[in-house]
Amino acid sequence: MSEAIVEFCRFVRENGLSGGVKETLAALEAVDAVGLRDRGIFKFALRAALCSSKEEWGLFDDLFEQFWSSLEQGSEADRRFHRRPALRIKEQVPPDAALAILFGEATGNQAESEGGRTVVGASAQERLRKTDFSEVTQADLAALEQISLRLLRQMSSRLSRRLRNTGLRGRVDIRRTIRRNISRGDDLVRLSYKAKKSRPNKLVILLDVSGSMNAYSLFLVRFAYTLQKYFRHVETFLFSTQLVRITNALRARSLSDAWLALAELAAGWSGGTRIGESLANFNQMHGTKLLSRDTLLIILSDGWETGEPDMLAAELGAIKRRVRKLIWLNPLLGTEGYQPITRGMSTALPYIDVFAPAHNLESLLALERQL
Repeated sequence: MSEAIVEFCRFVRENGLSGGVKETLAALEAVDAVGLRDRGIFKFALRAALCSSKEEWGLFDDLFEQFWSSLEQGSEADRRFHRRPALRIKEQVPPDAALAILFGEATGNQAESEGGRTVVGASAQERLRKTDFSEVTQADLAALEQISLRLLRQMSSRLSRRLRNTGLRGRVDIRRTIRRNISRGDDLVRLSYKAKKSRPNKLVILLDVSGSMNAYSLFLVRFAYTLQKYFRHVETFLFSTQLVRITNALRARSLSDAWLALAELAAGWSGGTRIGESLANFNQMHGTKLLSRDTLLIILSDGWETGEPDMLAAELGAIKRRVRKLIWLNPLLGTEGYQPITRGMSTALPYIDVFAPAHNLESLLALERQL
């Protein structure tokens, strides 16, 4: 039922209502509070959560009947709503069920249970690693969530260990060598070295959450959450028409808590794209503190720019001069026949050190080589 409510929120947003992630969470909480025994109360709860103007109030009734009536009929719902089985409003939703499904922490029917834990077969894992995020079916979503969190954690953990154990050696430190060996009384001399202390790279992640990135944004936020969980120096920002810092939200103990924190931020989800203006805001507000020769800056965007290309070029040039490496991950690059010829992407290419896809789990895991 929670899945159907989320689908309904997406449906009304595509048909004139302005609600986003925050309103979807409010809708789930409202239904959790009033229950599902009375269809009228259920309708009023959703309307209160999703409508913020007289115009939206007027649209809501028709959209509600159109969605839920077709969903209850079954056959039409199967065609219109991702071939989902018919759902009927009959019973109370358990308190935690809604958020468990919304945040991808519930297990899917495609997984097999073994020894009390959920596992996915090797062939299914391989298939899901290569599936484009925009083509993931509802049946596969939970399994992909499980696989991606595990593999991204493993990748981040390996990277974290490599940054700590550099094994660098410089000149022999005579004073420390003598002090270390004077009490040993043996002929074996153990050398001590002195060298410039190695510092781990800082990661700065800028994630596009505009409308053209809808199919990928939630997976890429999860990718940023996992990196931040294992790296000490990570700063993450969302942008569409404005820039929003989400570093503190992603420091939550669980992904569910992170989503709740993100829902409170006015991040411009599914809005337009002004990459140049967002980068200008970043350079002005955060560039001095975050950009240096040990910084890896990652931009996750499809490159659709509605602002001025000259501003985008100027801001990317300013970033390029100050960082160690500028990485641009574009989900569309994984599409067969794609060419980066849009004005935003073509403007950005001369400033990019690494241009790579980010359309599926396998492409995100490949970033380990660059980091």
